[in-house]
Amino acid sequence: MNKAFFLLLISLTTFGQKKPEDFGYKHIIFTYNKTIVDVLIQSKKGEENIKKPLFLFCQGSMPQPLLKYDETGLYGTFPFDVNDFLDEFHVVIVGKPGVPVMSDVKDLKSNYQYLVENDSVPRAYSDNNYLDYYVKRNNFVINKLLKEKWISNSKLVVAGHSEGSTIAAKLATKNKKVTHLIYSGGNPYGRILSMLEEEVYKRKNYELIEYWKFVVENKNNLDYNGGDTYKATYDFSQPSAMYLKKIKIPVLITYGTKDWNAPYNDLLQVESIQSSLKNLTFKPYFDVEHNFFPVNENREPNYEVYNWENVGKDWKNWLDKN
Repeated sequence: MNKAFFLLLISLTTFGQKKPEDFGYKHIIFTYNKTIVDVLIQSKKGEENIKKPLFLFCQGSMPQPLLKYDETGLYGTFPFDVNDFLDEFHVVIVGKPGVPVMSDVKDLKSNYQYLVENDSVPRAYSDNNYLDYYVKRNNFVINKLLKEKWISNSKLVVAGHSEGSTIAAKLATKNKKVTHLIYSGGNPYGRILSMLEEEVYKRKNYELIEYWKFVVENKNNLDYNGGDTYKATYDFSQPSAMYLKKIKIPVLITYGTKDWNAPYNDLLQVESIQSSLKNLTFKPYFDVEHNFFPVNENREPNYEVYNWENVGKDWKNWLDKN
């Protein structure tokens, strides 16, 4: 056997046997509602057991493993630079139900999704991929972690992007220990309106309204049909504005002005001014889309320009001031 090939084979085999702990994560496994819950905690090196508050990040949609890797190494777990937060916080992220915590990207499908037979999602995922499952599960995780000696209850930050923003917003109304909320890339008036904005712009029709009628008629249906279940679409189309208007803690709302949800974040800002909601801070990012990539006049993103690191720094600066 060629020596170089043999060494490469050994390297890849060794990498495949690695665990989250090998990459600096604390990996805690809970059981909630008959599902396995993978919790990853990233701390500043050498300060894993130093008492610090929690920063919980609720990620967006799709059945993706938290840790993805290829032969060159590990992909990013958080979209922002997590190091900006590690001096002050232990940063937490929770996996999707039924999805392995770690996977080689060659074993994943499009958009790094973990799919099983016939390219369907795991049953544990489709059965639990809805708003209240994530809210109650994340609340369960928070309450478990707050019992640890290395967790301080002096501050509790919950942040969410895209689908995770809705989870974070509702969670902040359920757990009174949450002190700060970061609502990023969400539509405060529901997912379906972002879908409709995109549909009208790209296809110049309102056919999605018929789909929405069907979703409402089947709002508790958890059958997988190639995308989100009807229940997931219905749940995440309920306005999170009702949570954001109720919350009394400091709230930061970040979004791209070229995201399909932008008009609805603008609407919420106008309403919050009318209602004297002084605890809501809005931070729009001009001419960028859902994940803060700049777009041209045709709304085509330029993936060469990565703005998430700046967004994360803005989050941290806001936390320092509030």
